[in-house]
Amino acid sequence: MVVCVIDGQGGGIGSLIIRRLKDEYGEDIEVLALGTNAIATAQMMKANANRGATGENAILVTLRNADVVIGPIGIVLADAMMGEVTPAMAAAVASCRARKFLLPLTQENVEIASVKHEPLPHQVDYIVKVRLRELMEDV
Repeated sequence: MVVCVIDGQGGGIGSLIIRRLKDEYGEDIEVLALGTNAIATAQMMKANANRGATGENAILVTLRNADVVIGPIGIVLADAMMGEVTPAMAAAVASCRARKFLLPLTQENVEIASVKHEPLPHQVDYIVKVRLRELMEDV
């Protein structure tokens, strides 16, 4: 299974996700760090991603083979993350065949109604330990 983790700015959210994925699944899954900038990619690589790439074209190309995409909701919003998410990136994430697990963070002045507000680590644990495991069992 190929899991793409997409993050921007400092890569802190993506790093947390990757650490949790690796703790839970080790090398049973391939984790690809896709950064909107080089700093984000470098931070996610330090979190033990299998491979990493940076920028719009890398994200567009890599998503073609993804089974799962995980990241903050901003990865499907054009111009999110202070403009780091291009319209093409947002469209590619939204339209790729992969299952998407989006963290409902409110950094983009967008709020998802009726979502239980939990700390980021709890949200990541739910994705990693419950939803991804269910998806892997269905394959």
